[in-house]
Amino acid sequence: MDVNNGIKKNRDRIGVILYVLYVFLLVASVLLFAKIVGIQIFFKPNPKIEAALTPSSRPRAIEPVRGNIIDCEGRLLAMSCPTYQIAMDCTVRREEFAKDKKEGPEKEAAWLEKAKALSVELAKVFPEKSADEYYRLIREGRKNGKKYLRLGKPVDRNVYNRVVKFPLFNEGKYKGGLIAEQQNVRIYPYGKLARRTIGFVRNNRSDVGNTHVGLEGKFDYVLHGREGKEYTKVTDAGRVLDNDSTKTLPVDGRDIRTTLNIDYQDIAWRALYDEIKEESDLEGACLVLMESATGAIRAMVNLYRDERATDFEEVSNLAIGRAIEPGSVFKTVTLMQVLSDGYVQSLDQTIPTGHGVIRGVKGVPQDVHILDHERNHHTTSISVIDGFKISSNYVFGTLAVSNYSKKPMRFIENIHSYKLGEAFDFDLAGLAAPTIPSPKDKNRYWSLSDLAVMGYGYGTRETPLHILCFYNAIANKGKMMKPYLVEDIEQNGVVKNRRGPALMSTICSKAVADTITRALKAVTEEGTARRLKDAKCQVAGKTGTSFGTYSGGKYKDELGRRKYQGTFVGFFPADDPRYSVICTVFSKPTSKSFQGGGIPARAVKGLVNGIYSIDPCFRPELSAAK
Repeated sequence: MDVNNGIKKNRDRIGVILYVLYVFLLVASVLLFAKIVGIQIFFKPNPKIEAALTPSSRPRAIEPVRGNIIDCEGRLLAMSCPTYQIAMDCTVRREEFAKDKKEGPEKEAAWLEKAKALSVELAKVFPEKSADEYYRLIREGRKNGKKYLRLGKPVDRNVYNRVVKFPLFNEGKYKGGLIAEQQNVRIYPYGKLARRTIGFVRNNRSDVGNTHVGLEGKFDYVLHGREGKEYTKVTDAGRVLDNDSTKTLPVDGRDIRTTLNIDYQDIAWRALYDEIKEESDLEGACLVLMESATGAIRAMVNLYRDERATDFEEVSNLAIGRAIEPGSVFKTVTLMQVLSDGYVQSLDQTIPTGHGVIRGVKGVPQDVHILDHERNHHTTSISVIDGFKISSNYVFGTLAVSNYSKKPMRFIENIHSYKLGEAFDFDLAGLAAPTIPSPKDKNRYWSLSDLAVMGYGYGTRETPLHILCFYNAIANKGKMMKPYLVEDIEQNGVVKNRRGPALMSTICSKAVADTITRALKAVTEEGTARRLKDAKCQVAGKTGTSFGTYSGGKYKDELGRRKYQGTFVGFFPADDPRYSVICTVFSKPTSKSFQGGGIPARAVKGLVNGIYSIDPCFRPELSAAK
C-alpha cells in the first residue's frame, strides 16, 4: 500500500513539473511572439548600422540585341555582334595565401608563375605589349590591390574562346581573376557602301548628336528593342545575387528589310566614284536608282568631301538634304504642263525664234542656243522638240510666259500637283522642303521674268529625290509612286509590318507621258545627253545645269568663278522602263564647267551598263542560268 502511494506521489510530482515546464514554455513563446511582432511593427534600427549591414540593391539595365538591317535579298547590311573586353582582377586569392603561413608563400609563387605563362599568351593576342610588360602590370597590380586591369581592345567570340583557356584564366573569375565584359557592337559588312543611307549607331543607340542619321536613326525605335532590368546585391564574398522577382527580361529589336540591292549599290558607287575621284573642284555628288513600277530605291550613293578631307566619303545625304535650282531638268515640268493643258498639241509644233529674246520679259538674257539654231538652219522658227533637244531657255521661258502670263497661279498649282512643292514623308529624316515662288507671296515682287525663269528651271528649289520622283512618274505612265527604302519589318524571319509601294498621285495621262518619253529619248539620241547613245540599253532622260548663288543672289564670285550643279535624270530601258535614275554633281567655286551632260551622264551610263550585265530582266539567259 505504501509502495502504491509512493508511485502515485512520484507521478503527481512529474505531472506538476511538466505542467510548470509547459506553462513556462507557453509564456516564453507568447513573449517571443510578442517581441517579434513588436520588432516587426515598432522597432526602428539605427540608420547607420542598418546601412552598414544591409547590402544595397542597385538596378542594372539589360541591353537587348539590336535588330539587323538587310538588303532586298536578305544580305546583312548592319548587324550586332558580341565583343568581350578582357580584364583581370589581380588580387584574387592574395589574402587567402597571406593567411596560410605554412603553404601560402609556395602557393603565391605558383600563382605568379601561372601569371608569367598567362603574360606570354596575352602578348600573342594583344601584341601592343610584350610578355614582360604584361607580367609587370599583373605583378604590380597584385601588389597595389588593383581589382581591374584592362587588357587590350575588345575581342570577338573566337578570340574570347582562346583567352578563357589561357593559364590562370582557365581557373575562372575567383581563382584566376578573369573578367570578360560582353558588349554588342554594330558591324557593317559592306563597309562604305550606302553608309549614309544605312546610318550609324553606337552602343545600340543612334549616334549621339545625330539622332536621326540614316535608317539606324529613323527606325531606332524598331531596331533597339526594349531594355530589361534587374536588381543586384553584393554579398561580403563579392558575389552578385539577382533578385528574380524584380527581373524584367529584354525584348530584342526587330529586323528591317530594305529595298536596297547591295550589288546595284556597288555598281552605282563605282560608276559615280570613278568619274569624280580625280576632280579636285568637286564638293560632292549623289546618284539614286529607283524601281519605276514601285518607287523602291535600289541604290543611293552620296559622296561628299569637305575642305579637310582627302577623299569622298558617305557623310552627307545630298540626294535628300540639298534643295537646289534644278536647271534644265525642270523644262520637262513646263513641257508636261503645256501638253496636259492643251497649249501644245504636238512636239513638232513650232514657235518663232525671236532671236532668243522672250517677248515682254525684262532681265532674262538672250538665248545663244536659239541664235545658233537660226544661223545653222536658216529659219525663224523652232519646234518644241528641237528646243528640248538643245535645252533652249528661250523656248521654255516663252511657253511659260505666252500660255500662263494671265493666269500664273495655274502654272504654280500644276507644279504643286506634281508633288514638287512638298516635303513628303520619307524613310530617312532630313528631306529638304522645296521652294516654289508664287504671285500670292506678299514678301516678294512677282513679274513675268519670274514665270519665264521658272519655265526653264530657275527660281524654284528641288532636291534630287523630288526631281527623280517626277521623272519616275513619266516612266510609270503618269503614276507617281512614293519613294521608299523599307520593305518590311521582321522578327526571326516573320514579317510583322509590311510596307511596300504606295501611289502618291497620277500627274498626267498615259498619252502625255508617252509624248514626253519621245522627247527624252531624243535628248539622249541627238541632244545634250548624247554620251548615253551607245549605252547597252536605250536611256530616256534630260540634262540640266544650274549655278549656286553667292551673297546678294549673284551667280559668280569676285573672281568670276561659279558653283555648278550638273544633273542627268531619266529612265531605262526607254520603251519599257524598269529603273529611273538621277545623278547630280556639286562643284566648289571653279572656273571649270560641270554640265549635266558630262560627269552625271557618264556615271549613269556606267550604272546602266553595269546593271545590264547582271540583271536577268535585261538578259534572259542570266535568269535561265539560275
